[in-house]
Amino acid sequence: MPVTTIVGIDLSGPSNAADTCVVVARARGARPVFLRSLQPATDEDVLAIVGGLRSERVVVGLDAPLSYQPGGGLRERDRELQTLLTSRGMRPGSVMPPTFNRMAYLTLRGMAVARLLSSLAHPSLQVIEVHPGAALCLAGAPIEAVVGFKKHSRHRAAMHRWLTAAALRSMPSDPLSDHFIAACGAVLAAWRWSRGTSLWQAHAAPPFHPYPFAA
Repeated sequence: MPVTTIVGIDLSGPSNAADTCVVVARARGARPVFLRSLQPATDEDVLAIVGGLRSERVVVGLDAPLSYQPGGGLRERDRELQTLLTSRGMRPGSVMPPTFNRMAYLTLRGMAVARLLSSLAHPSLQVIEVHPGAALCLAGAPIEAVVGFKKHSRHRAAMHRWLTAAALRSMPSDPLSDHFIAACGAVLAAWRWSRGTSLWQAHAAPPFHPYPFAA
């Protein structure tokens, strides 16, 4: 089987590299293996990290909308995921329209970074949109911790314990930041997608929605 490297990226707006985290893992056996992380990360950092990978296959999961609904509002894929997540105990606001207020800045950067990555010459590079919270929730992480890890350190600690025990091998000993936790969730979503075992996904639907979306 080809050697696959998974990159999970928790993006922020174009002027906020400090809150962007990149996690790199190797797909190996029953769980991906954590290799390294970087925060803060600029667009140039993301391009350098992914462009420097020499695996036979590279899958990048971007935690940001990579398209928007013409006319605004939720995409059909957003509505489907929102319905699923609320049935599992998450808030409706965990899925927001790509053009909503400040989300538009994240969408802008997500689309720009996806375009940059797609310009790389790697023959087996695949870029997908991911939702880390959904990936963690659907995989069985404690729902209270999934909902609260962005605000409370105790929930970040709980998520770190769960990721270490159930999701990624060779995790660092500290939970680091909420952006690190989200980037690990992005790795988990992208890894499952690379194996064809996504717990939820929407296929690419070009021209308006050219990237797969998975959790």
